[in-house]
Amino acid sequence: MTDIYSNAQSAADYIRTATDLKPHIGIILGSGLGNFANHVRGATRIPYPEIPHFPRSTVEGHSGHLVLGTIAGVPVAVMQGRVHAYEGYPLSEVTFPTRVLGLIGCKTLIVTNAAGGINPSYAQGSLIAISDHINLTGTNAALGPNEPRFAALPGAGQRFFDMSTAYSPRLRALAIEEATRQGFQLREGVYLAVLGPSFETPAEIRAFRTLGADLVGMSTVHETIVARHMGLEVLGISLVTNPAAGVVAAGHEAAEAIHHEDVMEVGRRAEKQFTSLLTALVPQIAAQP
Repeated sequence: MTDIYSNAQSAADYIRTATDLKPHIGIILGSGLGNFANHVRGATRIPYPEIPHFPRSTVEGHSGHLVLGTIAGVPVAVMQGRVHAYEGYPLSEVTFPTRVLGLIGCKTLIVTNAAGGINPSYAQGSLIAISDHINLTGTNAALGPNEPRFAALPGAGQRFFDMSTAYSPRLRALAIEEATRQGFQLREGVYLAVLGPSFETPAEIRAFRTLGADLVGMSTVHETIVARHMGLEVLGISLVTNPAAGVVAAGHEAAEAIHHEDVMEVGRRAEKQFTSLLTALVPQIAAQP
C-alpha cells in the first residue's frame, strides 16, 4: 500500500529546498482564475512535475505551478491549477496537494472554482462565498486507512471528524465585509459537486435545486474534506461562469449551451474583482488567530 504521508513529506521537503518561505495560507485557483498567481510578490514558481509525487494537471486553464511568495506581505502558497477525479486520478492524488500545503505550514485554505449557477438570481461573473456543500461525486476523500500524522492542529486527524462548519463562518464574514467595502455584493451559496467531466442535464439541475444547491461544479469538496481532516480553516469562493443546464439566469433571456471556452472567458473578465478581493482578504485572515 502506498504511504501517502511519506510521499507528501517528500514533496514538502522538496518545496522547502526551493524556498525559505513558510506560507500561512494556501490558495487553490480554479478554472479561469489562475492569473491571480501572477500577483504574488517575490515568487518562486515550481512546476508540478518537479515536485515528487505531485499530480500533473491536464485541463485547459490549469497551468500546473506551485507559486510561493507573498500577498500584501503575507507568505502564501498558491496552486495555479488543480487536478480532478475526472482526469482519471484517484482521490488520494486529487487531494495530495492539499495534504502538502498543510505539511509546509498552511493553516488556512482558500479554495476556488468555476461553477454553474443553479440559483437563477446569480448573474454570470458573480463571486459567491460557499456556505456549505453537497457531495454527489459518489465517494469521499477520507476513505481508507486514517493517517493522524496529517493533523495540522492539535485534535485534528481523527477517523471521524466534524463537517458542520466545513466552510468557516468567520472567513465568510470577512470576505462579505471586504466585498461590501469594495462596492459589490458577495452572496453565499451551497455548492454541489459531481464527478464530471460532462456538464449536467437539465433534469439533474432541477433535482439539485430541490436538494438545496445554488452552484454546481466538479472540484473543491474533496480538497475541503481533506483540509478539515487536517484541521485547516477553509474559505471557498465560486465564480459563476455560466447558468447551469436549463437555467435562465439573471441577465439572460433563455437557457444557453455550456462550453468550457466560455468558462475561461468569464474567468478572465472577473480577474480584476477576484484579485482585488483576495489581495485585501489575505492580510485580514493572517491578522486574526
